[in-house]
Amino acid sequence: MNLTLKIWRQKNANDKGKMVDYKISDVSPDMSFLEMLDVLNEQLINSGDEPVAFDHDCREGICGMCSLYINGEAHGPDRGVTTCQLHMRMFKDGDTIYIEPFRAKAFPVIKDLVVDRSAFDRIQHAGGFISVNTSGNTIDANAIPVNKQDADTAFEAATCIGCGACVASCKNSSAMLFVGAKVSQFALLPQGQVEATDRVMNMVKQMDEEGFGNCTNTGACEVECPKGISLENIARMNSEYLKASFKG
Repeated sequence: MNLTLKIWRQKNANDKGKMVDYKISDVSPDMSFLEMLDVLNEQLINSGDEPVAFDHDCREGICGMCSLYINGEAHGPDRGVTTCQLHMRMFKDGDTIYIEPFRAKAFPVIKDLVVDRSAFDRIQHAGGFISVNTSGNTIDANAIPVNKQDADTAFEAATCIGCGACVASCKNSSAMLFVGAKVSQFALLPQGQVEATDRVMNMVKQMDEEGFGNCTNTGACEVECPKGISLENIARMNSEYLKASFKG
């Protein structure tokens, strides 16, 4: 395939940035999207140009690093996949592909297609954990009975990889699906009850301080989420927050 790539280039956080056109040929439909960008960067390096900076790590759909906005969609036109799992067979010969970084106040651009998503880390640090007594009094987790439906729902919430597609696809740049998932994975399990009140209050407070917007109720976050995290997690987070507010 022969393609035209319109890629956002930005030298640093203070640079204005702009879209730059690139031509790439002989692209195999079996390539992943990131492999196609690797080929482009090889061409740029060989010609003495600056390669395009983009985030990636495992390339197995697990780490959530490959946060690209492709043709107006987080992670591109396919569903239930990250950018590294997106294959070029989703495009046609002669297509023009627009490639941009995730756009959100809380995700400032570092360079080109790389954004700073450390806001998610700070939200997680605010309450996305459980305290475990490791002084010899620990209890085998398998010894604590958990309703199977609750366990399954908690596991589904825990599949969130923190990629930020929910934020990128939301008109308000809301992080409520991410925070809802992180709250839910503990709220449904007995291990998470000890800090339940502080967890949801602290995580929501940190989310607001980071500059994320409120939920739009349009459901775009669930549609674009590569792991299919359900909107039910936002409802559960709101419920947990309401209960914690009364207790506080």
